[in-house]
Amino acid sequence: SDITSLTVSPSSSQMFEEDSVSLSCEEDDSSAGWTLRRNTTRDTRTQCGAGWGEPAGSSCTISFTATWDSGVYWCESREGATSNTINISVTGGPVILQSPVLPVMEGDDVSLHCKTKTPPSNLTAAFYKDGSLIRTEPTGHMTIHHVSRSDEGLYKCHIGSHGESPPSWITVTGKPTTTSPPTPPSTFATPSLPASLPASIPPSLPTLFLLLFSGVVLLVVVVLLVLLVRQCTQRKHKG
Repeated sequence: SDITSLTVSPSSSQMFEEDSVSLSCEEDDSSAGWTLRRNTTRDTRTQCGAGWGEPAGSSCTISFTATWDSGVYWCESREGATSNTINISVTGGPVILQSPVLPVMEGDDVSLHCKTKTPPSNLTAAFYKDGSLIRTEPTGHMTIHHVSRSDEGLYKCHIGSHGESPPSWITVTGKPTTTSPPTPPSTFATPSLPASLPASIPPSLPTLFLLLFSGVVLLVVVVLLVLLVRQCTQRKHKG
């Protein structure tokens, strides 16, 4: 019920060093006390204001980003509920790829912008997906119309006279099949860096009861059979 979503402004997962970025927990319930946390190569689960960022309510601003600000960011409530995660990559390089931070819905259009640290920011750029050239755009802007699942992947761009951007993953989600909204889980697992593999799912209680009951029945049948065999052999001896 108290699920929040994390947004980032400017809406880009890549940024240059010394850029300013603002992260906000869009909350339904301000009493839940959402704080912004991050995992980077330097720190784990540290909240905004604890050595990084300037908190203001449920928002956080990093005025001058550095490469060590690269990592996974999320909102967390006092109860431990967490929002979606956002990956942020701060580069010391000359080129970034501005792409959607949040997953894109199937059928939507996606805009990509290949940008240099120094103006002009509308130079000819080559766009790549999973290492293969898609196409070259004269102004550094590329739109993918009506995205499908096959458009999901790792994107980067290259501006001849400047260099290459870091890669960014673009996620494409399927359109919801039902008209009724999905019920969100009350809490999510704390995001980890890197993502760990899911543990094996434990058997449910009904399954355990069924197994136990079957075991007991089997044991009773075996005991009865043993008794029956013994009785038969005793009768034979008497006879």
